[in-house]
Amino acid sequence: MKNKLFASALLIIAMLALMPLRAQVSFGDARKFNDGWLFCLSDDSLSLRNDYDDGKWRRLDLPHDWSIEAQLSPSLASCTGYLPGGIGWYRKHFTVTDRAARHYIYFEGVYNRSEVYLNGHLLGKRPNGYISFLYDLTPYLQEGDNVIAVRVDHSRYADSRWYTGSGIYRDVWMISAPQTHFAQWGVAWQAASISDRRATVTVDMEVKKHETEKGRLEVSATLYDAEGKQVAQRRSRLSDNAKGITKQTVSLNVPKPHRWNLTDPYLYTLKTEIYRNGERIDGCETNVGLRTLQFDANKGFALNGQWMKVKGVCLHHDAGVLGAVVPPEVWERRLTNLKAIGVNAIRMSHNPQAPVLYDLCDRLGFLVMDEASDEWEFPKRKWVKGWNVGEPSYDGSFDFFEEWIERDVTDMVRRDRNHPCVFLWSIGNEVDYPNDPYSHPVLDGTTINQPMFGGYKPEAPSAMRIGVIAKRLAACVRAVDTSRPVTGALAGVVMSNQTEYPEAVDVVGYNYTENRYDIDHATYPDRVIYGSETGVGIEAWHAVRDKDFIFGQFLWTGTDYLGEAGRWPSRGLYTGLLDFGSFPKPRGYFRASLWSEQPMAYIGTYPIRKGENWLSMDAWDTWNYEPGELIRVVCYTNAPQARLLLDGKEVGEMKPYDDKTGIIFWDIPYRPGTLWVEGCNANGSVASSYRISSSTHPYALRARADRSNLSANKATAHITVEVVDKEGTVVKLSDNDITCRIEGPARLLGLEGSNNSDMSDYTDNHHRVFRGRLLAYIQTTGEKGTIRVSFSSPLLKGAEVVLTAE
Repeated sequence: MKNKLFASALLIIAMLALMPLRAQVSFGDARKFNDGWLFCLSDDSLSLRNDYDDGKWRRLDLPHDWSIEAQLSPSLASCTGYLPGGIGWYRKHFTVTDRAARHYIYFEGVYNRSEVYLNGHLLGKRPNGYISFLYDLTPYLQEGDNVIAVRVDHSRYADSRWYTGSGIYRDVWMISAPQTHFAQWGVAWQAASISDRRATVTVDMEVKKHETEKGRLEVSATLYDAEGKQVAQRRSRLSDNAKGITKQTVSLNVPKPHRWNLTDPYLYTLKTEIYRNGERIDGCETNVGLRTLQFDANKGFALNGQWMKVKGVCLHHDAGVLGAVVPPEVWERRLTNLKAIGVNAIRMSHNPQAPVLYDLCDRLGFLVMDEASDEWEFPKRKWVKGWNVGEPSYDGSFDFFEEWIERDVTDMVRRDRNHPCVFLWSIGNEVDYPNDPYSHPVLDGTTINQPMFGGYKPEAPSAMRIGVIAKRLAACVRAVDTSRPVTGALAGVVMSNQTEYPEAVDVVGYNYTENRYDIDHATYPDRVIYGSETGVGIEAWHAVRDKDFIFGQFLWTGTDYLGEAGRWPSRGLYTGLLDFGSFPKPRGYFRASLWSEQPMAYIGTYPIRKGENWLSMDAWDTWNYEPGELIRVVCYTNAPQARLLLDGKEVGEMKPYDDKTGIIFWDIPYRPGTLWVEGCNANGSVASSYRISSSTHPYALRARADRSNLSANKATAHITVEVVDKEGTVVKLSDNDITCRIEGPARLLGLEGSNNSDMSDYTDNHHRVFRGRLLAYIQTTGEKGTIRVSFSSPLLKGAEVVLTAE
């Protein structure tokens, strides 16, 4: 099961090559604008000028996160993972060579408080670091050399409860377009009705005209199936040729629709075009996944009419040593490993994430809860000495909330509404945290499952404001999209129940409040409830599994992430099902025993004293102890029973699955050898197995890549390096320091040991293994050729992997 469930993702990699190389703006000819930038980590106001001397600035390609390149320090804030922020400038010299009438620049994300200049002219400011935005370059372009300058102000670096990164950390695009083109995010589809015989798809198109059109304008919408066959088409004359935006809607009838679902994420392609006097002048392609969503206060959630449980995880946007710059292949591997555990939904915590992540969720078959923000009009506590330790700071995004939040929420929905994976729009996370900052008299004499920071504080902002704001933001969502419900993740349900917040949204998320499920279901029988954020314990899952009216949960978290760290040394919050390198942790296997539909088994071990009876879902699969030492062997499995063998002899009798704990266990004296568990069906036949072996001294390195051939155009390969003994058994107690060297057209992005307490340099070429393993991220640099990646460690035989960039 181990090799099948968590094998490196090979089947989906081809999808990345097939994904369209385009920005999600719905118009024009979009090309990546990432190469050849200049960067300086300082603040010189003259940097916006064309004649500024940038000859000594650092040359780099985007995306770029300068915080992850810095030195970790215990003097910095734990909420950021002990990494700094600052103020930086980016500049790029370019010449426009095409003859398009208009040119735009599109940023998928800049953290944060960005200002963008073209040839000294301010194009605009966008303080939110997670929102995508576009500027029109046309009025200020000139012949010859042009200069884009971007100021990024992350000087208030402890402005989030987790690591954010700093800089232009997502892709940038240059878009060429005619004077008349589709508006930004101006093409949208909805499945108005679906039956087995026919689906009706409405296509909304917004056409932007920079000058009055004199010709005959028409819009066309054509739908193609996954094999490229046309299945529906409609063409319509545009009713208005005047300057400005004209909206047009057409309907497509699709015979025998193939529905998108989690096991068969079937995608159509929608091709929308604008014609002038019969000549095509603009167009775009959009993925379409036909599915129905149904939410019910008593039955929960149904996808395509099938009632189901949402088995979700929360994900932040970093990838350990890579920081906020996460290549598509890294996201793809992470999602594939989560799906193998049984995860079927992702919560974008707590902000819109990179467009490629939604594309992958569409293609891999995940539901997505898209989320707008973690903070509203007042700041939350940010821990600077350790998680929930010491005196907090209060920087954040609150200062631009009133000016920008409605536009930010609207832009999130407009950008992401065409993704079939998105099934919920969240307007906020834990904005109702009791006394952080809002308060209410109900807090006197009330307890919840999270810290309340005391009882009612009359001097604090009134909690009644939460409902007022929630109604505003929910209206922003519904003005763009009514095909999905609005939700919010409530931290202080007891307090929020006194406000209009739960009524302002369609579906109410409860964070760590399973004890309120039955009470609130009885009190508010029309309320749709789910666990928007929960712990990984089995009790929280049983509260979902055993109650029809609770449709699912989102675990905190899917992967380990930077920030929200404990006292130094601590990189982040170590709660993930997967570690920083996206390898499954023991609790990931435990979750698979609860969620996976494939037969699975796992064993972990730890010493125990006679008479002790504690069970762990975090037991590592190690089999190296002192001879005769009493060891508890715990089994996580979805089989009805299991037995334990050592070197082929039964050392643990067949035991039934314990539904209360989810764990089968045996206490045995340690003896070296190969230990394995067999998960068995009711008739005794073996359904799944997992084995671990004792190891001797480290002898050699073993390295393997998830693929040997990759695109020369900045594709990323994962190489797993293990320390093994002479028999080839992984030495899981080893912590050898590994050095990586590369020959050929590639570069090392980072070495990830996945050890939360390892605070060594993220940017160098050597790193200690953790539990006998290390992950190397290797990225091609644009040229074809052979790449040799070698790994060495003192006193150990080295290893080499050969890749081909093509």
